Amino acid sequence: MGWDEVMGMFASLSRQQKEAVGLLQIGTFLEYFDLMLYVHMAVLLNELFFPKTDPHTASLLAAFAFCSTFVLRPFGALIFGWLGDNIGRKTTVVITTVLMSLSCIVMANLPTYEQIGITAAWLVTICRAVQGLSSMGEIIGAQVYASELIRPPAQYVAVSFIGVASIAGGVVALGVSALVTTSGLDWRIAFWMGAAVATVGAVARMRLRETPEFVDMKHMLDQKIKAYGKGKVKALKLRQIKESLSKISVEKQTYLAYFLAYCGWPLSFYMGFMYFNPILKSRFGYTAENIILHNFYLAILPLISFSIWSVMSYKIHPLKILKARAQILLLFTLFLPFCITNATHYWQIFLLQAILLVVSMGDCPASSVFVKHFPVFKRFTAASFVYALSRAGMYVITSFSLVHLTEQLGYYGLWLIMIPVILGHLWGVCYFEKLEEVQHLDDSALVLAA
Repeated sequence: MGWDEVMGMFASLSRQQKEAVGLLQIGTFLEYFDLMLYVHMAVLLNELFFPKTDPHTASLLAAFAFCSTFVLRPFGALIFGWLGDNIGRKTTVVITTVLMSLSCIVMANLPTYEQIGITAAWLVTICRAVQGLSSMGEIIGAQVYASELIRPPAQYVAVSFIGVASIAGGVVALGVSALVTTSGLDWRIAFWMGAAVATVGAVARMRLRETPEFVDMKHMLDQKIKAYGKGKVKALKLRQIKESLSKISVEKQTYLAYFLAYCGWPLSFYMGFMYFNPILKSRFGYTAENIILHNFYLAILPLISFSIWSVMSYKIHPLKILKARAQILLLFTLFLPFCITNATHYWQIFLLQAILLVVSMGDCPASSVFVKHFPVFKRFTAASFVYALSRAGMYVITSFSLVHLTEQLGYYGLWLIMIPVILGHLWGVCYFEKLEEVQHLDDSALVLAA
């Protein structure tokens, strides 16, 4: 796909659509800058906020701090999902950005473990949990908003670039982390920057309007309620009214397929950025500062590759791109333990990480394909809750189990996690391919009937 076609695609969008996509991308970038700031500075900050212990316990504590960002996400999905489906998409994405800003302000002022003991560990964990909760409403909210505002194939690209913006936020967070640590600056400066950019994101998103699809469905719901009389509509009847307005029925398999499709990215992210840190330390003498700089260079690669996948989705269906990447990753996984064992230079580790991230099992560029298979009044809650479960479950399983599997089985223990997850991801993608085919046939039948 040429540059002229890309420009032509964006030129076809209305002014409101362009402004909304821009605001969503900026807000997501700022939000994920804040979220990933601690994740990428964890090798340094864990030493400040957690007690010094033996390497094995330190690895478990680091995994605990990492997972604290994600384990409460399902609760955040229920809270912000309800807000998004009942109050509106715009209100939800503004609230989540404000929460992220407040948590960054608190973290920038937290005393360390040496100053207040174990209380520091608990406070930083709570802040990470709040960030995890708010980020849950953020990314799904932005994707749902854009999916309801723009039609395919431009929809695929627009929604995918929201995901690219989240990756860009992580890259800049890494860059700031590298600058702060290598320059000998106070690490708190990075979090003050995070608080500032989140505030900017919240103010910018005030300009968003509610999506037409959600507004239309709310209007139809109000008309239906009026038809039942002025008295209060019971919860059961209200649910039945909402279901009658939806043209989509969701099977249990759809939830399972969505869950499995989204289980892939936590594994890819952890393998790309976290798993190899102890190897770089023990085998190649890396310091915390070296790892942060190493990961900064590494993070540029998925930013480029995801941008390419996003642009390609205008001509190639997003699910085909996901399936091809997963098949390549499955083949690469078979050789991964051997490659790690025989790596004798840091650039070989860098290459392994790069491959894992470039052909990762992320949802980009198929995010909009997944969420549109849920009805409007369930879309935010269903999509965000299942998304959150996949993230919480996989980050916990991956970060804790790989510590033990590597100790017991060596690097071949990776197969016990990676191969089942890749196969599950592939099944989920193939399931949604079938849903797309059925929907295409239904749309064609409606056109012929008209």
